[in-house]
Amino acid sequence: MSFREAVGDHISEHRSGMLVDLVFACSWVTMVTVLFRVLDGPEWAYYLCMLAGVIAYYGFFASVAIARENETIS
Repeated sequence: MSFREAVGDHISEHRSGMLVDLVFACSWVTMVTVLFRVLDGPEWAYYLCMLAGVIAYYGFFASVAIARENETIS
């Protein structure tokens, strides 16, 4: 299997997940950027909020997975 075929297979298998990841990332960056432009906060806090997006991403999708698991059990 060539590299190109492997990338194509990966994209076709994970297309919807990659789209959700992109939407979450774009939304988080936009929200933090707008907030800090309005509030004129310090640069270190801006980068800290950007880093918090990584934690928010994993926390959000972990809670979605738990909710789906609980829904199927009930």
